[in-house]
Amino acid sequence: MEPGGLLDREPVIAAVGPESFAAAMAEQGARVTRVGWEPPPLDAHLERLWRDDVDAANRVAIERLLAAHPVLVDVRPAIEVVPGMRRGLVLHAGPPIEWPRMSGPLRGAVIGALLYEGMASTAEEAARLAGSGRIDFEPCHQHAAVGPMAGVTTASMPVFVVENRTDGNHAYSTLNEGLGKVLRYGAFASEVIERLRWFRDVLGLALGAAVRETGGVDARALIGQAVQMGDECHNRNRAASALVIKALAPALAGQDLPAAERHRILAFAGGNEHFFLNLGMAACKAACDAAHGVPRSSLVTAMARNGTDFGIRVSGLGERWFTAAAGSPVGLYFTGFGAEHANPDIGDSAITETAGIGGFAMAGAPAIVQFVGGTPADALRYTELMYEITLAESPAYRIPALGFRGTPTGIDARLVMQTGILPQINTGIAHRDPGVGQIGAGLVKPPRACFDAALHALASELPDD
Repeated sequence: MEPGGLLDREPVIAAVGPESFAAAMAEQGARVTRVGWEPPPLDAHLERLWRDDVDAANRVAIERLLAAHPVLVDVRPAIEVVPGMRRGLVLHAGPPIEWPRMSGPLRGAVIGALLYEGMASTAEEAARLAGSGRIDFEPCHQHAAVGPMAGVTTASMPVFVVENRTDGNHAYSTLNEGLGKVLRYGAFASEVIERLRWFRDVLGLALGAAVRETGGVDARALIGQAVQMGDECHNRNRAASALVIKALAPALAGQDLPAAERHRILAFAGGNEHFFLNLGMAACKAACDAAHGVPRSSLVTAMARNGTDFGIRVSGLGERWFTAAAGSPVGLYFTGFGAEHANPDIGDSAITETAGIGGFAMAGAPAIVQFVGGTPADALRYTELMYEITLAESPAYRIPALGFRGTPTGIDARLVMQTGILPQINTGIAHRDPGVGQIGAGLVKPPRACFDAALHALASELPDD
């Protein structure tokens, strides 16, 4: 069409919706073409959930989430602090799963954990023990804990202890191993086990003493500062890691340890850009747990994956999980790897998105796209889209690029189903085979079926109007 041609022709209006719209335009002499489309009928269960008592419950739940004040207060062996922890229990990421259905990276991490705990002397022996029925497997989430990727946590592993100063609940997460061949990606080579034992015998003790000496580290304030420094605190933790190391370094440097050990501690922490990740996850878990258990609330309080299943928990539905098959991330791969090598999505780290950071805060961390793929404009768009499915904006975590608007916080399962917009998660990508480790990073979304099942369950529990 030539420039200006559109204005030289009589416009034709395509009318979608009620007949009265088309009739009104036709009465004014407009040419109208009626399009035979109408929005799909609202699911009866979803329609039933748009009511005052659910709205009131959500106000309670989101207020608890926003009011949470997570503070790092200690580092202790898991068996001393994690509720229900015992020898012979292996905690893992995601919803419940047993050995026969576990993915490669989760199996590898279980094997490594049993070697680390001295319960097996070879990988083959550890695999037999894992499948013997003598080892119990339970989700981290059911023990107030979270773990990235495989999330495997056992009795003697040191864990961050985070206290929600507002409500008094606690959450826990293991120490981050750094990148490369690490347990959380299913690696169990000798250097992995040796590092974990150094965590237990040296690093965990030193960190615990430093945290107690400093009187704790305000994780909420630290995350808020890091978000304004370009982190989203899931796959980009450069600022947050530097800030927590800065807070603890004086106490660590002053400990009565051999100089070589002090150097190793500070060098390890300073060289690990994901050092803060596990602490940030525990902070988000403490906040989300404060919002859990509000009857009739449709607020999502956990999203987690075990490498086989994706599961969510909803505030008003107790300890139940709503699961579907985990999808595969789409992103950037390390040299020599591709989508054909990738395991389906895995890890508890989507607790960051559940609490309003991670993929929900990508507008404040445009550099993250160099790791997970996309463009800075995409990062901005992802965050803006998440406002459509959340109940509030965080007063603590604000994004400079959006005029210091608070991050979108508090996923409402009703809004997910009504809009069709799924939560945006950024994540690492694990190799499908045990022992290989991380092969990339990317973006993933949860299955819609999880939200559908949760809303049907919530609707069935509501009293008749």
